Formats: sequence, C-alpha cells, structure tokens
Amino acid sequence: MELFEQVSKDIVAAMKAKDKVRLEALRNIKKVFIEAKTAPGANDTLEDAAALKILQKLAKQGHDSAALYTSQNRPDLAEEELAQVKVIESYLPKAMSAGEIEAAVKAIIAQTGAQSIREMGKVMGVASKQLAGKADGKAISEAVKKLLA
Repeated sequence: MELFEQVSKDIVAAMKAKDKVRLEALRNIKKVFIEAKTAPGANDTLEDAAALKILQKLAKQGHDSAALYTSQNRPDLAEEELAQVKVIESYLPKAMSAGEIEAAVKAIIAQTGAQSIREMGKVMGVASKQLAGKADGKAISEAVKKLLA
C-alpha cells in the first residue's frame, strides 16, 4: 500500500479513536502529500520515495520547531510538536545505526574506488542515493570524511 493511501486510512482511524494529536499530524502530512501530487510536473502521482523524503523533511522541521520552542521557554508547544514528530516518524523506516552507516559507506568507497578526501563528492553522490530514507545526510557525510581521511 502506498504511503498516501496509508495516511488516508489512518486519518479515518484517528478520527474514530478521537486521537487529536495523531489526527492533526496526519492531516498535515496528507496536505503536504497533496501539494506534492498537484505540483507542476508531478503527473498527479506521488511515489513512496518522494513521500519518504517529504516525511523526513517534516520530521526535521518538527525537531527544529521543538528546539526553538524550548529555547523560547515554551515547553507546552515543544511537547506538542514532538508528539506530532513521533507520529511522522512512525511512517519512516528504521534509521541505520552509526556502525551500519559506516559499513555501507565502506562498501560504497570500495565500489567507487575512491582513495582520498578529494573524491568525497563522488562517494557522497552514490551514498546519498543508496542510503536515502535510511540515514541522515549529515551522518553519511561524517562517515565518508572519517573513512577517506
């Protein structure tokens, strides 16, 4: 089942359960999905890969907002934001651990034949595609730097 359809079904379930936090988060996700589907050049479709990127972006924005609310001494808003992020993250695949990222990057370095830090761009291009949705770009970058240094 596509993520878009799953979110739509979960909205109905959240309504029936009267789960306000989950319902609000799911409605926000669906709104962004619909915007992506109707964007010029999208052909009224939304692939799961694109949906995962959207979910990652929403989760990152939620974490950033919660950090901002915390720094502004608004723990009530931060807590609400983190509750919605938890709902968003439930649709994301399990993130890779640092060891798994390092092992994957080692394989990619061997595959590309990179020898020095100067070839980081080549490795990052392949790694970003292969590990999309599974690992954070920052973590991938740090692993590549560490292994090529």
